[in-house]
Amino acid sequence: MPEYNLYRGQVCTVVELLAGGAAFEVEFSDRSGRTYESVGLRPEQIMVLHFEPASPDSVRPMVTA
Repeated sequence: MPEYNLYRGQVCTVVELLAGGAAFEVEFSDRSGRTYESVGLRPEQIMVLHFEPASPDSVRPMVTA
């Protein structure tokens, strides 16, 4: 979305559901937490990122050369 100076891969935060979940209001913030853009996006325009702490069972051993 170059018209908003936004490019694929930038991280945003969903701040509101719109049209019963058919769209989302999202905010893009800088490293200081200041919002530099707020736009409405459709679900297909968003890639959901998940953060889950790693459990000891899922940690792979480090490979060293």
